[in-house]
Amino acid sequence: MTGPLLLLDGASLWFRAYYALPESFTSRDGRPVNAVRGFTDMVASLITRHQPERLAVCLDLDWRPQFRVDAVPSYKTHRVAIETEVGPDVEEVPDTLTPQVDMILDVLAAAGIATAGAEGFEADDVLGTLAARERADTVVVVSGDRDLLQVVADDPVPVRVLYVGRGLSKAELFGPVEVAEKYGVPAHRPGIGYAELALLRGDPSDGLPGVKGVGEKTASSLLLEYGSVEALRAAVGDPESGLAKGIRAKLTAASDYLDAALPVVRVATDAAVEMSRPDPLPVAPVDPDRLEALADELAIGASIGRLTKAMAAPRNGYGA
Repeated sequence: MTGPLLLLDGASLWFRAYYALPESFTSRDGRPVNAVRGFTDMVASLITRHQPERLAVCLDLDWRPQFRVDAVPSYKTHRVAIETEVGPDVEEVPDTLTPQVDMILDVLAAAGIATAGAEGFEADDVLGTLAARERADTVVVVSGDRDLLQVVADDPVPVRVLYVGRGLSKAELFGPVEVAEKYGVPAHRPGIGYAELALLRGDPSDGLPGVKGVGEKTASSLLLEYGSVEALRAAVGDPESGLAKGIRAKLTAASDYLDAALPVVRVATDAAVEMSRPDPLPVAPVDPDRLEALADELAIGASIGRLTKAMAAPRNGYGA
């Protein structure tokens, strides 16, 4: 059995690497490299665990797409720092992480690991698009963002999500069965069911208000009973349905929000993704001299060594 296509949520992983390691890890000239070191070690560990034939690190080229802001103006507003004298809104990123992102991209390029992005879309959309278009290999999406649980599938290929929100050592592998069981969404449509659960209950991390007075348990019970938000809204409009008066009133009051927010909650599957290079994972760095220079300059020789060893190891198929 061939190995999977491994899709990594770049920003999600390097943010976690940044906070997992102290800034006392520095380059030869004193620049913090904690995120570079931690991210490189994560990639090496994931390659060793999953033995992918193909790998791509997915990037946020627009972390707050205009089409989502137009639909729900509160989308990610709490993550915005207004740069009134400089220009547009920007996401708050630690000052010592920003320069490390370029270092990480340099390491990936020298190693020969593909990156993927789409103008006007978030990394979630890139991950969702690449997962949806795959027809050959099992897909494993690695992220600390639960929004990606909506991409799980069994057809046309298995798509699984390795959720690393509690760290790589406590990662949880989700498929359709696990998402349905853990979050109480319809078993016949767990991916979109999870997105609809987030729509109803809201998602403070993304600035989505949800339906006022509807929490996760109520949202789950409604989806299990009616099967979908579409069927639930049909019941709202049917005076003969058995929908409780209070829930009917809450959903009626949230009608405009529900109209606008579903496209915001759903990850795109049709983004115009561009790759830095083809996604097959090489067995050796494509630019070993540059990678060696980066290892020396950034004082991350041990991490680079682990990465190149993982890339060179025989791949015997997908290891869950």
